[in-house]
Amino acid sequence: MQESTQTLERNLAKNSFWVFLIPSLLGIFLFMLPIHYAGQLTIPVAVLAKFVKTLLGDSIVAITTAVIAFTSLASILTKLFKPSFVINNSFLNNLLNPTPVWMAVRLIGGAAVIMTFYQVGPEAVWNENTGGLVLHDLLPTLFAVFLFAGLLLPLLLNFGLLELFGALLSKVMRPLFNLPGRSAIDCMTSWLGDGSVGILLTSKQYENKVYTQREAAVVGTTFSAVSITFSLVVIAQVNLEHLFVPFYGAVCLAGVVAAIIIPRLPPLSNKKDTFIDGTTRDEDADALPEGHSSFSWGMELALQKASKVTSFKQVAKEGCGNAIDMIFGVLPVVMALGTIALVIAENTSIFSVLGQPFIPLLKLLGVPEAVAASKTIVVGFADMFIPSILVTPITSDMTRFIIAAMSVTQLIYMSEVGALLLGSKIPVNAFELFVIFILRTLITLPVITGVAYLVF
Repeated sequence: MQESTQTLERNLAKNSFWVFLIPSLLGIFLFMLPIHYAGQLTIPVAVLAKFVKTLLGDSIVAITTAVIAFTSLASILTKLFKPSFVINNSFLNNLLNPTPVWMAVRLIGGAAVIMTFYQVGPEAVWNENTGGLVLHDLLPTLFAVFLFAGLLLPLLLNFGLLELFGALLSKVMRPLFNLPGRSAIDCMTSWLGDGSVGILLTSKQYENKVYTQREAAVVGTTFSAVSITFSLVVIAQVNLEHLFVPFYGAVCLAGVVAAIIIPRLPPLSNKKDTFIDGTTRDEDADALPEGHSSFSWGMELALQKASKVTSFKQVAKEGCGNAIDMIFGVLPVVMALGTIALVIAENTSIFSVLGQPFIPLLKLLGVPEAVAASKTIVVGFADMFIPSILVTPITSDMTRFIIAAMSVTQLIYMSEVGALLLGSKIPVNAFELFVIFILRTLITLPVITGVAYLVF
């Protein structure tokens, strides 16, 4: 009897190992393995997203418009009539019955997308630099990325990969960033692929009580780094492609410095170390049990996680839920907040005025054409690409280099990352995001300028 029990346990462990290994390797390949495609360094999920964009062509804009308009209309009907099939279904209720504030944002997004698609109403809302930029350039990419990232995200979440990495990297992430080891996966996914995927991953882990409020806010605002692909686009925009290696080196160095310092300052340091339901983390959660190495304990946790997967149909259902949640829940928020931010940037001098206090700092650091450069600093809060677009009058390559690197390391831009954070469950508000944006600017600017002096 004892021998048969041991044999059964060995078979279960063996089965759990393969359930862990195969999906996890597939997840690593799809989300984290850099590949060369069409002359660019990217990841397979991004390639799949580009394939869908190409396949759908111009119709993807119409599809995106229909999704946002439908979500707004369905939310209105849910609020007015409270249909039982929505209210009594937790997934549909969370998707179509938002709080009053998010209901208002969703309605703004619906109105903005209709005005932009049909080019009706005030031109300031729908022209190519405001609503047109969000609808035609940003949302199709997000739609395609969310589709595949949502469907395939369970490969990273459900089969034990994060448990293994969490144990292996806890000795680095805890002392340096005061974060669980598994947060390194979020950073790598963002860095190699897409920051929006990193935010999706972070939000799901917060909802699943893996991250506390503080950890989710820190990872979402600090580790959802701008991808290599976007960085290549930015450096090309300022005509300095030949300096990509030192440029990305400056971005990485400044990003690490910011990740060490900013979580130790308000508002992130004020976040509670409690989970989404108010419970607290066990203080010994990261401690290794006696007789285990980091790897052996990580493997044990990974196999325990894999053993809980009883149905791949359920995993597929969860992936579909992720994709629907992001596409229908987040795209209206991005359309609303992205359009508002760009309308303000295009039609007012607010960002130029806000950039004035940076002139003395830029002059102190010896940045050429400091006054012109100051106008590009705060505008990055609206959209990451705007600073690199505004460098046209600037002739200094050093200043162009600094502005391009700054726009990437500032990280919090409302046309995508900021709107995604606000649309997720991650506990940050718009004012906190602006404060974090300013802190990132103040901390990373001297680092980037220092690298620029070595280059030029």
